[in-house]
Amino acid sequence: MRGMPVSARRGILGSGIQEGLLLKPLTYPWAMDLYNQAVANTWFPNEVQLGEDLADFARMSDDERHALTFLMSYFNPNELLVNKALAFGVYPYVNAAECHLYLAKQMWEEANHCMAFEYVLETFPIDREQAYESHVTVPSMAAKEEFEVRFIRRMTEQTLDIATVEGKQDFVRNLVAYNVILEGIWFYSGFMVALSFRQRNLLRNFASLIDWVVRDESLHLKFGINLILTVLEENPELQTEEFAGEIRQMILDGVTMEEAYNRDLLPNGILGLNADYINAYVRYLADRRLEELGFEPEYGDANPAKWMATANDTLQLVNFFEATNTSYEVNARAF
Repeated sequence: MRGMPVSARRGILGSGIQEGLLLKPLTYPWAMDLYNQAVANTWFPNEVQLGEDLADFARMSDDERHALTFLMSYFNPNELLVNKALAFGVYPYVNAAECHLYLAKQMWEEANHCMAFEYVLETFPIDREQAYESHVTVPSMAAKEEFEVRFIRRMTEQTLDIATVEGKQDFVRNLVAYNVILEGIWFYSGFMVALSFRQRNLLRNFASLIDWVVRDESLHLKFGINLILTVLEENPELQTEEFAGEIRQMILDGVTMEEAYNRDLLPNGILGLNADYINAYVRYLADRRLEELGFEPEYGDANPAKWMATANDTLQLVNFFEATNTSYEVNARAF
């Protein structure tokens, strides 16, 4: 917001149809930067020769194939669920044109991810019906989805009064539910499992597809957390001990659900990977997300998957929240 006269500044939240129609001068340069990065990242699933991985799939164990199917069961519908959260819970309540541009690109990316996972289902001999129904019939997976739906339903069934404290709190809750927990913890946990096959020289083309998804999701995470911090900075009345405690508990509840899900994902473990290993990574991720929102870490777990640094090390992805980084205007001491 620096560089604009005070009279010209508007908060990032609002629902006026005729507001946010002028892109320049930019109010939130970080949003425009992320839009430009997102455009540069554009890719299409069929650019990956996924069929070359079929021989690997054939020699994988039943537990390994179960893990891959389980991941597709979760990723596929939840990419579309994120789009609902964006379309109904974020886009209508954000004023800045540069934010609208980024959100529009993000929604296209979520659709592209859905098609990428459809490509996986079409290429590998996976029981599509079983994969589709798991997000409803597997209790640990269904619990995660219901958690998200509970917040998104509030946004879709009622119109928020974004001028009120309650409306702004609901907006932040939705962002934390889908962006911090779903995209920033649950998705990253799944990415680690998906990319672990490449560590054993399996499914290398599939891993390339996941790399591209991760590249998009890193920007989604940056945008979402910066949006949360901007809302909190511009609305200090939200920064109460009670609301901070609620947000923190949401994240801790998300960890508990993910731990149960990962026990179903790898009930017997596979070579080099088991549920305890994944869940240590989940707790590591949760501590990073807590710190990015201005909280103290909860778990103290070290990153067990050091090899992930080449693909999606969390601190590398979001280090623009460090106080010494002057590229972005919002610091991480919101709560």
